[in-house]
Amino acid sequence: MKSLHLNMYKKINYIAAVLILLASISAKAQITTQSPYSRYGLGNIKGSMLPQYRAMGGISTAINKPTLYSNINMQNPASYTGIALTTLDIGMSGAFTTLKRNGEQEKSYNSTLSHLALAFPLVTGKSALSIGILPYTELGYEYAVASKLDTTDVNYRYTGEGGLTKAYIGYGQRIGENFSIGGNIEYLFGNLQESRSTELLSYPSIPNRQQNKNSVGGVAFSYGMQYQIQLGNKKSLTLGYSGSSSSSVNSKKSYVVTQYAYDDLGEESAAFDTLEIRENPSAKLKLPLTHNFGIAFQKDNKWLIGADYRMGKWSKLSIEGVNQGLQDSWGFSAGGQFIPNMSSISGYFNRVEYRMGFNYDKTYIRVSDQDIKQMAVTFGLGLPLASARYSIYKLNLTTEIGKRGSMNNGLLQENYINLHLGFTLNDTWFKRFKFD
Repeated sequence: MKSLHLNMYKKINYIAAVLILLASISAKAQITTQSPYSRYGLGNIKGSMLPQYRAMGGISTAINKPTLYSNINMQNPASYTGIALTTLDIGMSGAFTTLKRNGEQEKSYNSTLSHLALAFPLVTGKSALSIGILPYTELGYEYAVASKLDTTDVNYRYTGEGGLTKAYIGYGQRIGENFSIGGNIEYLFGNLQESRSTELLSYPSIPNRQQNKNSVGGVAFSYGMQYQIQLGNKKSLTLGYSGSSSSSVNSKKSYVVTQYAYDDLGEESAAFDTLEIRENPSAKLKLPLTHNFGIAFQKDNKWLIGADYRMGKWSKLSIEGVNQGLQDSWGFSAGGQFIPNMSSISGYFNRVEYRMGFNYDKTYIRVSDQDIKQMAVTFGLGLPLASARYSIYKLNLTTEIGKRGSMNNGLLQENYINLHLGFTLNDTWFKRFKFD
């Protein structure tokens, strides 16, 4: 037992070192996205998915446990019943973005720590608990618009940064042999900060900036269920549903107008005067009701294919009782994974999980009477790492190649390549052994 505890402490130290490394890398990027479309609503919605699900197009609603590995699927908390070992998953993500409009283009790269999640079985195969933290939305953009104020040339510069984070604790319970239910209690928190700078160009002037900041914090809920039909020969069909409630969370807004200047090098200096400050009392941000439906067909430890359909009542999103002018969204995903031979001893690549998928979404954004749509192809690998006596390690790599919007009628097209890296550990931390 003593050596078992020593091994556990070594693993915890190793995981802590990895977290510090990932945090130091992501800390270099204060803005984690560069997308003008993030100025609508609450920003870019990230979705509650780990890299292994993103690689299959984002299917997750009906996925319980396709292989011997335990994976955390917080998109549908009913899936926690498939967790047989203590599971830790940590990761980071990066995005290469190219913005195109009227023959011009601009490129950017951002990276961030993407998730930290832990799950462990309470009664193996019957119930499990999960806790974690991951991004909920990301806000980040900067662009300028040349215009006129009466007869004076003026340059308006718009910027946004911040986002919301989700911390959750969830529980899944199997009822009978084939049916599982589960729920997550989620705490959403963070700041959404947007500003508009006005710079008169025709004669020397002092620029001013109007800044709106929305501080959000409150409790939300998500839930799910899965029904598994055994088809024999290790094959099964799973039907799944998950959703989130239309919760109200606290929202406190502030409005500040400042003046600033530029130094001799043309760099913007700190604000030297505050013209106006307004702080609104705490109000409510009304989140939308969302639904996800999924189906998955699998042969245990060999292959899996599935599809998801999702919809969100984003037209109901309101802040301080004011509707945000969004539209309802919908989308679908399809994908799967294949393992040549999980029990292969000599051929490493026979044990690798090969994943591929596709997704399409009509987002909640509508500009110039055009719906903004998004689509992507995805692929990835689940790479087994050297295992210890009571531990199984895996590295999950995922790539998403997609686009959002179009250049029709002078609109903006956003092409992106998203990279995701996840490290998964399955272990027996909370099990007792008579012999070591």
